[in-house]
Amino acid sequence: MLRSSMRRGRLARLARLQQQQREIGTSRIQEMAVPALAKTLKKGGFMSWFGGDQPSTTVPPLYEALEGVRLPPALPDQVKPGQTRMTTLPNGLKIASEDTAGPCATIGVYIDSGSIYEDFSNFGVTHLLERMAFKSTANRSHFRLVREVEAIGGNILANASREQMAYTGDTIKTYMPEMVELLIDSIRNPLFLDWEVKEQLQKVKAEIAEVANNPQSVLLEALHSAGYNGALGHHLLAPESALVRLDGATVAEFVAQNYTAPRIVLAASGVDHEELLAIAEPLLSDMPAVSAPSTPKTEYVGGDWRQAADSPRTHVAIAFEVPGGWRNEKDMYALTVLQSLLGGGGSFSAGGPGKGMYSRLYSRVLNKYEEVQSFTAFNSVYNDTGLFGIHATSSSDFVPSLVDIATKEMIMVATPGSVTEAELNRAKNSTISAGLMNMESRVVVTEDIGRQILTYGHRKPLNEFIEAVQSLTLKDITSISQKLIQTPLTMASWGDVIHQVRPSTLPVARVQQLAAVQFRMLLLSML
Repeated sequence: MLRSSMRRGRLARLARLQQQQREIGTSRIQEMAVPALAKTLKKGGFMSWFGGDQPSTTVPPLYEALEGVRLPPALPDQVKPGQTRMTTLPNGLKIASEDTAGPCATIGVYIDSGSIYEDFSNFGVTHLLERMAFKSTANRSHFRLVREVEAIGGNILANASREQMAYTGDTIKTYMPEMVELLIDSIRNPLFLDWEVKEQLQKVKAEIAEVANNPQSVLLEALHSAGYNGALGHHLLAPESALVRLDGATVAEFVAQNYTAPRIVLAASGVDHEELLAIAEPLLSDMPAVSAPSTPKTEYVGGDWRQAADSPRTHVAIAFEVPGGWRNEKDMYALTVLQSLLGGGGSFSAGGPGKGMYSRLYSRVLNKYEEVQSFTAFNSVYNDTGLFGIHATSSSDFVPSLVDIATKEMIMVATPGSVTEAELNRAKNSTISAGLMNMESRVVVTEDIGRQILTYGHRKPLNEFIEAVQSLTLKDITSISQKLIQTPLTMASWGDVIHQVRPSTLPVARVQQLAAVQFRMLLLSML
């Protein structure tokens, strides 16, 4: 009974609405609707058509265009990519930008300064400096700075590396001037108040303790300290024993020595260059033009690092030197494709082929050895050198075989005929695809502009990268692989390391010994 009365009530309300619609007519609907639809409503009004009193056969099918609807013009077939524009101020500071469509802008300040410029008196200052970013300045307190960023809906971030420091901000274009001023104020006028420094030192200690339980981060740091003598051997993460020597005065002195005009690039994406220049030049033109110091010396020597840990899994990383680093451009293109070719990943992947399941390390190792939990190629490249290798994880009893497998995989890609044309084409397509998709991000574009200008003095066009990758051959992959395995081996392990193999007993060591003998025989034949 209740349902019947409710149904009758709804029908009565619908009838009243239909009657009201007939009385009002279709004049207002005709004004609002597109002409083709309005014609179909003249007979009985919208409610009549919707309620079923009038047939709906006069409404065109969804796959046919409505009459009288004006579509916006289509985009041209060829859209010109954004151009990177750069201006060098009289003091040597560079301002570069690329204008892109969209409501937001990303601005970054990139500085040729990192842990390679540290010495015994200030080890760990780069790590602390990253934590001290966007704290109190001569013009605003830390609290005010945070409130200003929140007021414009912005995001700010600082990142430290061995060779460069980066301060970035993201906001809508309307507030681009405010973000530029805030970033410049943060790098030019920091106060490094004692209480703020002490607070961040405590956070650095906590971060060090946290990283100590992360084998991947520990091994990457260990590969640098074991493989390099000199600047790149410095820890990026501050050693806890060095924290007692760090204070506000130490940080301020490091900034004064390294944050100089010729070593700074202000980069932006989604910004008109002339507008950016008008805002930033008055804020940066008075910085002193201090000549950049010579790059600290680094020598790659190779080594072996081990840390025992009570864990059911053991992590191992092997690495070789990348001669020439980023500035050896042709080899770097080949190295990038080589990493895609080797690929790898975890023993379980939630994705499909896009997750690297067709890469060599996945098909030849992870699919074959159930004891292996992860097996991945990695690189850590700098201006003039770098590291390339394989990180692997397995149960402790399988580690000797794991290291042997990793070195054999490096030897295989250096063997002519081992890599097929199909594998190479897949790796090249994957590399190009990843590069193009990364360039869809404003943050990545801004970082690409800033870091390339610090390294090369200009930004290379994306087309140059694509053409260089497409032109690579199997011979190029074999050549770069051979160059890698001819350098000294660096190995780092974490976990059950007591029964770990010695680097000198690995297959790659025997290959290096054979290559050395062949080289000496070649020299003797030339005498």
